[in-house]
Amino acid sequence: MGSPWFRADARADLTASLVVFLVALPLCVGVAVASGVPAELGLVTGIVGGLLTGLLPGSSLQVSGPAAGLTVLVYEAVREYGLGALGVLVLIAGLLQMTMGALGIGRWFRAISVAVVHGMLAGIGLVLIAGQLYALADAKAPAGGLEKIGSLPGLVVDTAGSSAALTAVAVGAGTIAVLVLWPRWPRGARALPAPLAAVALATAVVAVLGLPVARVEVQGLLASVQPPGTADFALLADVGVLGTVLAFTLIASAESLFSAAAVDRLHDGPRTEYNKELIAQGAGNAVCGVLGALPMTAVIVRSSANVRAGARTKMSRVLHGAWLLIFAVLFPAALGVIPLAALAGVLVHAGWKLIPLRELGPLWRQHRGEAVVLMVTAVAIVATNMFEGVIIGLLMAVAKAAWETSHVHVRVENAPVSGGGAASVGTAASGEPAAAGPAAAGTVRVRVLGSANFLRLPKLLDELEKLTHSLPRERGVELDLSGLRHADHACRVALETWAERHAPAASGPAATLKALPSEA
Repeated sequence: MGSPWFRADARADLTASLVVFLVALPLCVGVAVASGVPAELGLVTGIVGGLLTGLLPGSSLQVSGPAAGLTVLVYEAVREYGLGALGVLVLIAGLLQMTMGALGIGRWFRAISVAVVHGMLAGIGLVLIAGQLYALADAKAPAGGLEKIGSLPGLVVDTAGSSAALTAVAVGAGTIAVLVLWPRWPRGARALPAPLAAVALATAVVAVLGLPVARVEVQGLLASVQPPGTADFALLADVGVLGTVLAFTLIASAESLFSAAAVDRLHDGPRTEYNKELIAQGAGNAVCGVLGALPMTAVIVRSSANVRAGARTKMSRVLHGAWLLIFAVLFPAALGVIPLAALAGVLVHAGWKLIPLRELGPLWRQHRGEAVVLMVTAVAIVATNMFEGVIIGLLMAVAKAAWETSHVHVRVENAPVSGGGAASVGTAASGEPAAAGPAAAGTVRVRVLGSANFLRLPKLLDELEKLTHSLPRERGVELDLSGLRHADHACRVALETWAERHAPAASGPAATLKALPSEA
């Protein structure tokens, strides 16, 4: 234990834990305030994320805590069901995460479309920014995403006519400016993380000048922790509550596992074990639910700060939870001097970083379908809510994948019939030999290649109809489907119906089917 190697790891982890603590502190408080819950509950989630989730196996260097990605969903849940119900929602979501991890479902989250995840984060970012613009002016935000955006002109008018609101906006705008400019000062960035520097400077300015802006309300750590009661569990009979639980579970799991994949690219240490990480996240959320705190996810901002600070083992994230606990116990009153406009500035900056503006242009040029899925998901979240928006995005991604995999190519081959104009005999859909058509100089062989499903059916039938209309009466058509890897039920029925309509007895070119794929 006293080896130089151990001492080097311990020193590196201690230093990294202090850096992560300084990054996490303003974010924990800001996410809690933006979620409509006591500021101390954000610290509770950060503490659990460090002391419990940090000790469990899964990912060695990523850090967990309250995340901006769940702020909008938590705010809506608290507004609709009450603060007491939050613990139940988070507890059940945590138990579902643990179950999925135990069943080995964790690795399947990597199959979720990246466009849907980026669209989800973009939608969250847009709603988060819209809501925090009201907090910048010490004003109350409307409920829904569209209402927040639609009421922004009125907010501008009201703010312009109020000196107190303009003062709060100046504090928030100054905070954003520090967040943007601070990393460009290497010496300052090494000494203090940008979020803490921005909030500390804003707090100092407000205190020194005695500015009339709203500040964080402090209740005390023990007073804020309110475990859910029996009546709160009765809400699980509500379908809307179950939908919120599923949204918590899906979004928290996807964000954590995508964060793990990103963190793995930042270091050369052990790779993430996805199922174990999902169990660890679920255990943390279950405990947060029992304490009535915010849900947690792995957070890329804190995790990347941990890696950049030189962390070597999971002890850095455990120690960061210990520092949060010490702060919450010994210095709770320090939260009461922080201006709300400064925290709103931190979250506006965080929301902006959730929107993948830099990646959208190249994505549109190279993978236009993915860009459409991303934008539809983001707009759906703003227009409806988090759960419905994600579901719409997932359905769009599935439809896109089905469209792209259903490639059907129609190849026309003129094949003169040997034997002096004998009729072509194909294979009927039933597998029995088709009846010979009338004598003809030759048939046109049409080969259909690829995979046919209902999405490509209109194009396929249009090409077949165009072909038959262009052929003289004496020519037959042999439709060869042996090159199809798959034909769904809709295509089978449509092709059989088309062949019946162009049977030898009908007017126009006679058509027969050959080798229709068997139905699974």
